[in-house]
Amino acid sequence: MSFLKAEWRRLALANYAIDPAILQPFVPYHTVLDQWRGTTYVSLVGFLFKNTRMLGIRIPFHVNFEEVNLRFYVKYKDAGEWKRGVVFIKEIVPKPALTLVANTIYREHYQTRKMRHEWRETETSLWTTYDWKDGGKWQSFAVESERQAKDILPGSEAEFITEHYWGYTRIKEQLTYEYGVTHPRWQCYPVKDYKIAVDFARVYGPAFSVLDGLTPKSVMLAEGSPITVEGKVRL
Repeated sequence: MSFLKAEWRRLALANYAIDPAILQPFVPYHTVLDQWRGTTYVSLVGFLFKNTRMLGIRIPFHVNFEEVNLRFYVKYKDAGEWKRGVVFIKEIVPKPALTLVANTIYREHYQTRKMRHEWRETETSLWTTYDWKDGGKWQSFAVESERQAKDILPGSEAEFITEHYWGYTRIKEQLTYEYGVTHPRWQCYPVKDYKIAVDFARVYGPAFSVLDGLTPKSVMLAEGSPITVEGKVRL
C-alpha cells in the first residue's frame, strides 16, 4: 500500500538558475546535481493537496490543504540506470500534524504556517495564488495563465522540471532516504503574468538570499493529477 495518495492540483512553479555551489551542501549522499542544458535549477512551487489519504485513511481536517516548497533536482545511479529526483529545502503546510508525520517518518523539512490560496477564473484567464505567513508578513506567489492546458513537449525545460519521480532526503553525511512518487505526465497552462513577493532569505535561510529580487528563468502552471508517495528506503 502506498504511504500517501492524493491529488496535486494547480502547481505554480518559478524556476531560478542558481550557482551549483550554493546547493552542494544540501545534496544527499549517493546523489549528484541534475542539470538541464548546463543550468542548475531551484524551484519555488505552490500547489493544492486534494483528497488526501494516508495509508488509505482520510484524516479529518487534513484532506485538502496548501503546500509551498523550495526544491532542487538531483539524480542517483541505481544498477547502472539514472533515477531523476528532487530534494526539498523546506516544505510549508498549514497543518501541524502533517509537519509532525513528514519530519518524523521521512525526515523532511516541513514547517507549519498560516496559509491561504485563491483560484479565480475569468473568460480569458486563470488566476492562481498561494500565500503563507512568515514572521508576521504574508509571502505570495501568484500566476495568471491561459485557460486551456497544453501537453508538455519532450525534451523541454518544462519536462525537466515536472518529470521527476523520486524524492531524496539528506539524513546525514553518508545516509539518504529515497522514496518514489507516481503520477501521469502533466499538462501546463501557458503563463501570461506572475508576481512573486517572497523574502527568500528569511523563509529559506541566508544561502538563498541570492533569489531575492532575481528574475526566474521560467514560470509554469501545471494542472497536476492524482499522485502517490511510496515508502522510504535507505541508501
